Amino acid sequence: MKFTNGNWLVREGYQIHFPRIVHEVEEQDGTLTLYAPCKYLNHRGDTLDGPILTINISSPLEDVIRVQTWHFKGGKTKYPNFDVIEQAKAVEVTDHEEKVTFQSGTLSLSISKQDFSLAFDNENGRLTDADGKGLSWIEAPEDTTYMRGQLRLGVGEHLYGLGERFTPFVKNGQTVDVWNKDGGTSSEQSYKNIPFYLSSKGYGIFVNHPEEVSFELGSETVARSQFSVEGEYLDYYFINGPTPKDVVSRYTELTGKPALPPAWSFGLWLSTSFTTDYNEETVNHFVDGMADRGIPLSVFHFDCFWMKEFEWSNFIWDRRNFPDPEGMLKRLKDKGLKICVWINPYIAQKSVLFDEGMEKGYLIKKPNGDVWQWDLWQAGMGIVDFTNPEACKWYQEKLKALLDMGVDSFKTDFGERIPTDVVYHDGSDPQKMHNYYSYIFNEVVFDLLKEEKGEQEAVVFARSATTGGQKFPVHWGGDCDSTYDAMAESLRGGLSLTSCGFGYWSHDIGGFENTATPDVFKRWTAFGLLSSHSRFHGSSSYRVPWNFDEEAVDVARYFTKLKNSLMPYLYGQAVENSKTGVPVMRSMVLDFHNDPLCETLDRQYMLGDSILVAPIFNEEGIGSFYLPKGRWTHLLTGEVVEGSTWIKQPYDYFSLPLFVRENTILPIGFNEESPVYNYNQDIRLKVYEIADGASATRTLYNQHGVEVGSVHVKRQSNQFHVELSGIEGECTVEIVGYKTVHLDKGTESYVIEI
Repeated sequence: MKFTNGNWLVREGYQIHFPRIVHEVEEQDGTLTLYAPCKYLNHRGDTLDGPILTINISSPLEDVIRVQTWHFKGGKTKYPNFDVIEQAKAVEVTDHEEKVTFQSGTLSLSISKQDFSLAFDNENGRLTDADGKGLSWIEAPEDTTYMRGQLRLGVGEHLYGLGERFTPFVKNGQTVDVWNKDGGTSSEQSYKNIPFYLSSKGYGIFVNHPEEVSFELGSETVARSQFSVEGEYLDYYFINGPTPKDVVSRYTELTGKPALPPAWSFGLWLSTSFTTDYNEETVNHFVDGMADRGIPLSVFHFDCFWMKEFEWSNFIWDRRNFPDPEGMLKRLKDKGLKICVWINPYIAQKSVLFDEGMEKGYLIKKPNGDVWQWDLWQAGMGIVDFTNPEACKWYQEKLKALLDMGVDSFKTDFGERIPTDVVYHDGSDPQKMHNYYSYIFNEVVFDLLKEEKGEQEAVVFARSATTGGQKFPVHWGGDCDSTYDAMAESLRGGLSLTSCGFGYWSHDIGGFENTATPDVFKRWTAFGLLSSHSRFHGSSSYRVPWNFDEEAVDVARYFTKLKNSLMPYLYGQAVENSKTGVPVMRSMVLDFHNDPLCETLDRQYMLGDSILVAPIFNEEGIGSFYLPKGRWTHLLTGEVVEGSTWIKQPYDYFSLPLFVRENTILPIGFNEESPVYNYNQDIRLKVYEIADGASATRTLYNQHGVEVGSVHVKRQSNQFHVELSGIEGECTVEIVGYKTVHLDKGTESYVIEI
């Protein structure tokens, strides 16, 4: 939100109050409290009226500093609040006459007492600072008040994140209101709003408010990032790196690490699509058609019309089209498939669950006690009140019946259009609940899956999210068009989301709205199967590849098998994500933060720590991409390219810029037909561009995410010294471009000479 009128004026009706000095400092149990009047104290009479800001400085984690600021502290406590770590860490406080310094790890905050300026530093020097306006209390029209924070933007500094945003990847110059909306992928609106941004200078800002947070990122004041909330209290965390990966890792330590999805979820998902006609015969035609064409399929998804129209959600199969759902699911599972069904948290008035939910108080209510209803999406629909523990159990019971029937996962759709003129069972504040609703909706479903299927089998396919939602993977990008423009905007959204600690991201291959051309569909297929998760899904037309052309079938087969063979590598990256919070699919700047050319790249990404992917976004088939410094090897052709260069060249539908970085050991599996197999058995280890005197190591994990061994390769002149453990069966080591050696079973060390 903007409060000023250019450099000199304040907007009419607004008054901005900011600290002039620090009058008093208190330290207790690792927390620093500052009392900062918003005027100079020239004589004792100036202490007789306010305003004065109370500022608490603390550290919940090493290298993380929390700044809490109040104008009035006496307001009624509002909830919910984000689930964040609260424990205090040991800090060092230095209180001098002119300034006070608060240090956590290598991160320090210095506050000048004379003019209340702020400065954040780490071991590399100054990260950012703010003048006396860095914290403000603002009076607005109609007796509304706001709290605002500001920090200086350095020359050339870039900001990222704030959720799944489809606007330009670099957020400088943008106004972003963190407020979940169902707006598709072609506007400033977002399904997944996260009040966290990441700086290219190696720090992050997390504004700890579930309600609407307004960000002005070099927009209202071009040399400042700004965040504001309505009310009398502002709470934000300053998170040190020094690298962007370190920032994201600490942020997820604060708000929750992603769970490890089951290995089968990384395979290809196929959907009925949304408004298309389908029954068991249609489903079998799709499933058998994929098998007949040799396209490995892992999951079949039933979209909305598995339930009867006007009755979403009732969680009852429409037996007009599915007369034997139990038998059908068994038959599909006998073909080796997992099953996903569409759900949402809305209960239509015609649903058999509406009266029950209304009578038992399980639906969100208006202030007058009526059930809140509207007709947008489902006629007369109400919304489940997940603040009521009994409503959560009721909802889970309905889903459990589906799990007992053979369902494995749920697509948790919607959860964005949550009203604010309502009353919740537990008294939650409707403004705070609007975004937070997506968190508890997915938590309720995910917890049921963990309880019924086991922790290693739980996975959802979620659309809405807020802070902490990364704990419940996987998320997909929502309703995009079927064009190259939409394909690119989807990728921008995914890279923005994973910059906020979400480890996994997917999208509707070929687009959701309308129908892609065969050209777009084939290019999007390669992109989709080189994302963390992969799903064919659409709105009004089927997304089976043969509906586009026969070459699309071949492309789908080729890239599905390629992804399955990469599972020893991909699942290892997933395990690392569950430990560190570093996303599997991520922007270039996370891995190459010292390369300024990577700071603005949004049409390519890293898939794990070693593979660079640059999808094709044009009908000419031209790949346009940048390779950072180092030697890069094309995964499919073996071509070696020296980095620090931009490249433009054509690719056919069976290729794209897909490069492995130097000093990599890439484990390749033996199974192209399924994403689930023993990843440490009969493995192929491809060694890429290890320089003389250098070495590389790769930890090996099995299909359950358990560490089983490792591979270490060191090069000395023309000899490669290989040490390995935990590999079952045969092992092949390929020094890419030079030599391939089949090791004897049980071999733990070997010297390969080239």
